[in-house]
Amino acid sequence: MKKILLLSLGVLAIAGTGSAEHLKSLNKDGVSPTVKPGEDFYEYVNAGWIEANPLTPEYSRYGQFNVLTDSSNNRVKRIVTNLGNTNPQKGTNAFLISTLYEAGMDSVRRNQEGAAPIKPILAKIENAKPEEMGELFLWMHKNYSSPFVNVGHQEDLANSNVYAMYIDGPGLGLGDRDYYLKDDKRNKEVREAYMKLIEKQMMNAGYSKKDAKRIVNNVMKIENLIADSTWTREESRNIAAMYNPRSLDQVKEAYPNFPWDTFFVETMGFDTPEQFIVTTLNTVQQGNDLYGSLTDREKKDYYLWSIVRGAAPFLSDNFSDTAFEFNKVMSGVQEQQPRWKKVLGVTEGSLGEAIGELYVEEYFPQSSKDYMIGLVENLRVALGKHIINLPWMSDDTKVAAMKKLNSFKVKIGYPDKWKDYSEMELDPSLSYYDNIHNAQMWSQKKYLEKWGKPVDKSEWHMTPQTINAYYNPMANEIVFPAGILQAPFFDPNASDAENYGGIGVVIGHELTHGFDDQGSQFDPDGNMVNWWTAEDKEAFDALTQGLADQYSAVEVLPGLFANGQYTLGENIADQGGLRIAYTAFKDSQKKKGVDITSEEAKIDGLDPSQVFYMNFANLWANNIRDEEIRRLTVGDVHSLGKNRVNVSLKNIAPFYEAFGITETDPMYIPVEQQVIIW
Repeated sequence: MKKILLLSLGVLAIAGTGSAEHLKSLNKDGVSPTVKPGEDFYEYVNAGWIEANPLTPEYSRYGQFNVLTDSSNNRVKRIVTNLGNTNPQKGTNAFLISTLYEAGMDSVRRNQEGAAPIKPILAKIENAKPEEMGELFLWMHKNYSSPFVNVGHQEDLANSNVYAMYIDGPGLGLGDRDYYLKDDKRNKEVREAYMKLIEKQMMNAGYSKKDAKRIVNNVMKIENLIADSTWTREESRNIAAMYNPRSLDQVKEAYPNFPWDTFFVETMGFDTPEQFIVTTLNTVQQGNDLYGSLTDREKKDYYLWSIVRGAAPFLSDNFSDTAFEFNKVMSGVQEQQPRWKKVLGVTEGSLGEAIGELYVEEYFPQSSKDYMIGLVENLRVALGKHIINLPWMSDDTKVAAMKKLNSFKVKIGYPDKWKDYSEMELDPSLSYYDNIHNAQMWSQKKYLEKWGKPVDKSEWHMTPQTINAYYNPMANEIVFPAGILQAPFFDPNASDAENYGGIGVVIGHELTHGFDDQGSQFDPDGNMVNWWTAEDKEAFDALTQGLADQYSAVEVLPGLFANGQYTLGENIADQGGLRIAYTAFKDSQKKKGVDITSEEAKIDGLDPSQVFYMNFANLWANNIRDEEIRRLTVGDVHSLGKNRVNVSLKNIAPFYEAFGITETDPMYIPVEQQVIIW
């Protein structure tokens, strides 16, 4: 891809300036009449929105992202349901989409079938003889899950143009190790709910209460031992520690209980590689030890739960109802989502780009893509200015950082080449579960076909209709699906201040991910290569630790504090996105001859700088249940919405100026304590 010189970029703006501008994405009427900006900026901006959007029973958290997701879901629902009326030809994308969606929506058939679709699978596990247990292990890996060890390929961290084979430890049903290892009230509550979930789901699958309890005990025994060897959340951010190259002989010697000589031929269909990268060494070791020491009965019970857990969303309502009871404990949600939302999500998970192709035809104009191209380059220019002027970074590292910045690839809206789903085999006569499994096996086949080929860096890892964006360090790319290019993030009729405070901050956020605590370990080509001087890396680490400490000091619930170390990458990106977007906004207005401090530049009585920061805060407006706060604090790398606003802004001097923040305000922190990274 041709590189674009930073200094040659022009500015593209879509809205007029001056007194004719009016707020479009931001509702000024939602501003709190009692809370001042310097007290709690999040509450000041969002009080009206929070009051007008109370939580309904189906949500554990409802915010601006949910508003857009609901809008996108309604659009996609119209697309999908209309396809069934066109009598689509077998094998076409329309046929695949409508077949899968209609199978999921057929509640009568699903409830009549109950657990029947998985009965043959459970019987195969139960009937395996002792001499067949090795074959059963391979069969599970080939078709259903990854018990005791995860093996698969992805880009080589040291050479992102080729695939490497990785070996990782098994996952946990509860996700985080603390749920198993900590004995406080909350973690005990979650464990008990999980055990009830296993027992009830196994009974739904046809097991007696006695057998279901045995399965619970064996699953918990195994997962507790796995949890004991699993990394903490903070340790999981250490990418370099995950890169442990090993030869085949070394792997065989370290983990002799796994059948390496037959594993790849039997499960993946190709010869055994000679080189591997082992990630979490102690967890892989634990998986090896468990596989070599457990009884056949314990292994079978572990496999059985894996099948039932994976199949439950696609079976009868009693499985969904049981899963929902567990979800109530985890997130506090009070009511299940309507069936169509759940089925639509599954359909998008299997045929996302097929739906996305139809979505962008109807809902994503070329003008939006053109605007984004210009806006991204404006943000890139702004980040370049920040890098050049960093007081804590040496010239040598600045040169390397600018080289990486100039090498960023940008993807906007949708892929240049759509996925080909023509080989996926779905059949209306099959059960919903069987069709889902066929779709999963098609996806796995496409994944395995990549082995031995160069990495295709044109591939997308989100669908066009997704309300999100991402940075991929191994491709050094930022990606903005069409779905997020809507208000309050982006509105072609809104002011520049709103758009820069919305989608501009999102762009800056993703750009900054290339320079956060993890992204900064990758070079312009997406390889894990150190481009820092030792002194600069030390200064960077000191600054990031200061930012982590600010977030960790926030008590999100009585006795529960945020985890600034675990959320560090997102916090760095939030702060960087704010600073970069504001610089780009000021530059855009200067080139248009607009003085943003003048009376003429005000937008509905507000200074453009105020509108910028208010729309940023508006992005994170949400209502949330206490249970969901606890769950996210344990398992989400993002800070809670309120902290994304208030803690970030406490380090932003132009924000202080825009709202007259002084040392008497709670939003104020002394200059010497403010952390400025990018």
